[in-house]
Amino acid sequence: MKLLTSTDRYLAKLIALPLFSTLVIAAMLLVLEKMLRLFDFVAAEGGPVSVVWRMLANLMPEYLSLGIPIGLLLGILLAFRRLALSSELDVFRAVGQGYGRLLRVPYMFAVALMLVNLALVGFIQPLSRYYYEELRFELRSGALGASIKVGEFTNLGNRMTLRIEESRDNGTKLSGIFVRAENKKEQTVSVTAENGQFLATDDPDTIILRLTNGVLVHDAPNYKKPRILSFTNHDLPIDLPDIETFRSRGGKDLEYTIPELVRVGMDEKRPEAERNESRSNFHFRMVEVVMMLLMPLLAVALAVPPKRSSSALGVFLSIVMIVTYHKVNEYGEDVGSLGLVDPIIALWLPFCLFAALIIWMYHVAAHVPGGQPIGALEKAFSKFGGVFKGLLNFNRKRALMKE
Repeated sequence: MKLLTSTDRYLAKLIALPLFSTLVIAAMLLVLEKMLRLFDFVAAEGGPVSVVWRMLANLMPEYLSLGIPIGLLLGILLAFRRLALSSELDVFRAVGQGYGRLLRVPYMFAVALMLVNLALVGFIQPLSRYYYEELRFELRSGALGASIKVGEFTNLGNRMTLRIEESRDNGTKLSGIFVRAENKKEQTVSVTAENGQFLATDDPDTIILRLTNGVLVHDAPNYKKPRILSFTNHDLPIDLPDIETFRSRGGKDLEYTIPELVRVGMDEKRPEAERNESRSNFHFRMVEVVMMLLMPLLAVALAVPPKRSSSALGVFLSIVMIVTYHKVNEYGEDVGSLGLVDPIIALWLPFCLFAALIIWMYHVAAHVPGGQPIGALEKAFSKFGGVFKGLLNFNRKRALMKE
């Protein structure tokens, strides 16, 4: 017996295109929305543009974990909707291939993508989230080599201020330089120079600012008058500010892998609030993953419109249902984290209710003759569409009469 028949391969082709198209489009929309914010953030911190791509790469697992369930749902739904509108679904059922048999390929996709999503939310996403936060920290602290902004005063540590009028050749040629430095003895050095250049030294914590054609003013509390020196070339050593070390991974629940969440949730030595947060986050991730097993049933239940109708209400309703359920899970996680309700009840009770609703909808669509789980909504939607169409025709006739 063949593992995949010609019918299975045909269904796989119908499902694959909308599935992966939806996944790519959803991920790209999320990336584009975040990219603008990251460019503004990196520009404000004076960091290199290349760090934006590194930050976006670390956000991709999170975006994929959000897009995979929606892509799976729409891929199966649009495939069965196409079969229904072309009457191919009636042919399959007439030759003895009911919904149960046709769901073999959708469940292959569902199980494979569920395992991928489990790897993402359970192991890859926590690490990438930590690396993303680390990049943000390093960018703010200057560890990524934040550039000195032209025309603005930049503080290098607590006792040095630098201002540059113009920068050319990617920062290798500087002009219009002002530097003011102060030591612990309240001695100050103020320097102005026409040109300058940063040079590396053997000490990674110190760089040299080589200045040409300038004036140096040295002052101290015991000086009657400041000492003024004109120079052609002068090397000014600059001590780089100390950079704080980033925290270890696990400062937030989002940075724990699934085994780590279980370990923290069962550790009696930890505060109760921390254990509640870990348990809630663990159950939140698990219900989001297990929910994908319900997507084929929901897609089939909403894919088939009434006879002699091409209504797309099921497509709209499917997106509303999955987004609403995701928000309910987020609320359940928050309630469980606060200790108001046990996380098992807060997250698995809505899952059971959602699963019961989907199974009932599938039963009506697959086993009740002429069954339509959203028949009442379809009728209301059809009447509303008729009224709306009538208003448009009425307004069009009035416009023609006035002309």
